[in-house]
Amino acid sequence: MSTPSALERPHDVPLGRRLAARLVVVPAVLLSLLPPRHLRTALRLVRRGAAPATAAQARRARDALCAVSLRCAGPKGCLPRSLGTALLCRLGGTWPTWCTGASVVPPFTAHAWVEAEGRPVGEDLPDDYFARLIAVGPAPR
Repeated sequence: MSTPSALERPHDVPLGRRLAARLVVVPAVLLSLLPPRHLRTALRLVRRGAAPATAAQARRARDALCAVSLRCAGPKGCLPRSLGTALLCRLGGTWPTWCTGASVVPPFTAHAWVEAEGRPVGEDLPDDYFARLIAVGPAPR
């Protein structure tokens, strides 16, 4: 999976958030190796009890991941970046909607991202550029 443009690595992430982000990088990369149905099942378990994340919370988590991991900040790091973002939000008691899908216009591009408040977080493309194939949102209450 890839993201259409390279990311700039944020430099203004507080130390505490950087340390928390480092905790979730390895689990995010390991989760990215799972087949889609196992990944969806794992994320559904992890999201239990979490409140929906706000766009600001998801953005801070995403920025922290990109600040500590070249893999997550890179152009082909969308899957571990989105998983790490969701896991970091979960550490804070919230959960964004984790999504994976494909571009709706040629050429075909697979991508993974998170959404909060109904919109993609940190993506520099129109909201409808990608069609969701799998989504794991906050658990119903």
